[in-house]
Amino acid sequence: MRRLWGRLSSVNVQKAVWALEELSLAYERVEAGGAFGRVREPAYLALNPNGLVPVLEEDGYVLWESNAILRYVASGHGRGTLWPEDLRVRGHVDQWLDWQATTFTPAMRDAFWQTVRVPAGERDAGLIARSVAATEEAASILDAHFAGRSFAVGDAFTAADIALGCAAHRWLHLAVDRQPRPHLLAWYARVAARPAAATVLTTPIT
Repeated sequence: MRRLWGRLSSVNVQKAVWALEELSLAYERVEAGGAFGRVREPAYLALNPNGLVPVLEEDGYVLWESNAILRYVASGHGRGTLWPEDLRVRGHVDQWLDWQATTFTPAMRDAFWQTVRVPAGERDAGLIARSVAATEEAASILDAHFAGRSFAVGDAFTAADIALGCAAHRWLHLAVDRQPRPHLLAWYARVAARPAAATVLTTPIT
């Protein structure tokens, strides 16, 4: 039995769901986090003491941290597809997974929080501007990377496209002014058109 805890509007839950859908793996998703609560209940904290989503349960095995879940699902069920066989190609998948978690997503955190969760009259314009500027630096790296490339790593869709795709979806749908990034947009349109992506990228950002 495979169970995934987390609300679908969470960017981190989206990564796990997209991977499961890409690989046609059966799972039950349980709403948790945000308006659904649960994450501070003792039973949930026993699964993840951080009180965050997602959490994956699989036949008694428990795993938290979205990119750890993404790696686990991809390496266990997507070798040769989401998880390349070639060591050096796989190294680049890991590179982009780490970059998404340590650079791209943290850069946009304040812009997201301020424009989505803070009432308009209470927003910190300076905080938003600094966050947008930091995210633009990351977006420029992606735009340059995707010039002449169809996917993040190699010639095929991998777990790197899932992690980057979920983060890019959030960035591209924030109510802020952005610089034109034609290569980034072309790649995003390509991966967002995948059937498995429709499960997660149609959810409103909250």
